Amino acid sequence: MKLHRGEAFALILVAAAFLMTAALYGRLPDRIPSHWNARGEVDAYSSKPFGPFVMPAVMAGLFLVFLALPSVSPRGFRFERFRGVWAILQCAILGFLLLIHTLLLLAAMGRPVDMVRGIEAGIGLLLAVVGNFLGKVTRNFFVGIRTPWTLASEEVWMRTHRLGGRLFVLAGLAMFALALAGGGPIAMIVVVGAAALVSVVASYFIYRRIEGFKEDSRDDSAQ
Repeated sequence: MKLHRGEAFALILVAAAFLMTAALYGRLPDRIPSHWNARGEVDAYSSKPFGPFVMPAVMAGLFLVFLALPSVSPRGFRFERFRGVWAILQCAILGFLLLIHTLLLLAAMGRPVDMVRGIEAGIGLLLAVVGNFLGKVTRNFFVGIRTPWTLASEEVWMRTHRLGGRLFVLAGLAMFALALAGGGPIAMIVVVGAAALVSVVASYFIYRRIEGFKEDSRDDSAQ
């Protein structure tokens, strides 16, 4: 299988996670922090030899899923029209996981790491990147704002994703700023939730304005 340039870079990110873990393996303790609570306290550990490689393995699994999804997408909802954007989204997600894995390894080696703030800031940047390219994603069953109304109409999909893309860029930047300022998870959930809710509700009203429900009304009256 020939990889797109972006897919090749995504594979490099996966390889970097394995190589970094292997290079630092001897400096890691027997118990590796694997989860932090909302207060930034470690509340779960994994153990050698497999614990340090869990995140790289997850990244490898996701990479394979990302490669498989275009081939199983139904006809009429293919990925070819946005394959370059799909590769960028893969890199953004895998890059985020690599960031988290790097912070995890640093914390395991005793470095002072604010894991919660790092994850929140990383999610904010990820949302901003995804939102920036969301308007270029065409109709499919796996990626994007998939509501009954966007899947029913190419025009509704396009307009909804243009709006949703802007909202998620703003939400991502706001989340990044809140993370740096120590705004806490509740404020971030509200920001991201608002962007998602507005996008879903907007898809209905965009559909109603463009397509309407007249045909359904005639069918109901005929019965």
